[in-house]
Amino acid sequence: MTEVQSISDPNIISFPKIGWEFDIDPTAFTVFGLDIQWYGIIIVSGLLLAILYCFPNMKKFGIDTDRAVDAVIGGVIGGIIGARVYYVAFRWDEYRSDIKAILNTRNGGLAIYGGIIGSVLVGLLICKIRRVKMLPMLDICSIGFLIGQGIGRWGNFVNQEAFGTNTDSIFGMTGGRIQQTIINNTAYLDGEMYRNGVEISEKYAVHPCFLYESAWCLLGFAVLAFFSKRRKYDGQIMLMYMAWYGAERFIVEGLRTDSLMIGNMRVSQALSLIICIASIILQIIFHFRVKRDPEGYILYVDTDESKLLLSEAAESKSKSR
Repeated sequence: MTEVQSISDPNIISFPKIGWEFDIDPTAFTVFGLDIQWYGIIIVSGLLLAILYCFPNMKKFGIDTDRAVDAVIGGVIGGIIGARVYYVAFRWDEYRSDIKAILNTRNGGLAIYGGIIGSVLVGLLICKIRRVKMLPMLDICSIGFLIGQGIGRWGNFVNQEAFGTNTDSIFGMTGGRIQQTIINNTAYLDGEMYRNGVEISEKYAVHPCFLYESAWCLLGFAVLAFFSKRRKYDGQIMLMYMAWYGAERFIVEGLRTDSLMIGNMRVSQALSLIICIASIILQIIFHFRVKRDPEGYILYVDTDESKLLLSEAAESKSKSR
């Protein structure tokens, strides 16, 4: 492998073989003494873009946006809490002596799988209360997840985190904070990651795992958004999302050097494999069921119930004007 230049400035991020170099301070600006991090701004931007896509397209899935808005708000709150709880649970040794640090997410520490689990659980609970059909809601939200994940991963770029093992690839990256993390983090030198076979040196470039996942998620958004017009049954887009993201995360998680671990097992990698395989099996089952009985799988948007609810919602909005 080609050695990279030592970087003393922690804010410098470099892609040596491409010749790109960026100077990015993780702190975007300060308001009343509070540092606002780019990480949070990017996460929120991804969330807003996902919402901007989902709400105008909910009618195509037979969903009344007025009813769905409560589920979305609840899902966002549940997602943030779930992402933090998931992360802290698997790194409890780091937080047990400083409980206050659990609430500090400005510098990272949000796990995507925890966020998905939290948002789905809370969102579906509110869907039940507000009488919003769950499977169509999961379909449209799955497309939104890919937007949020594709954009949100750039928060890892700014923080110089979630990077992979050493690589000689043209996409290999390095940075002042990356090099400092490798040098100072005992998990890489003689701790948990080393014992699990992860060897890494600050002298070489590393895999930009954030870039791989961002590109895959944004491509997935385009694919699923296109296919959503051709879906055969409610829940199909959700299953496609599970397979699409699960396959990518299984591969990329194997490259990462900061995986949440249980013994020798990478938690997110094992979960990704289970999700991907389960999704593929279910898609095969439903494919043949729909083929045998196409009339038994009518999209919710085409049902009388959906048309009536959307008509009543449109009429209510017209009167309120």
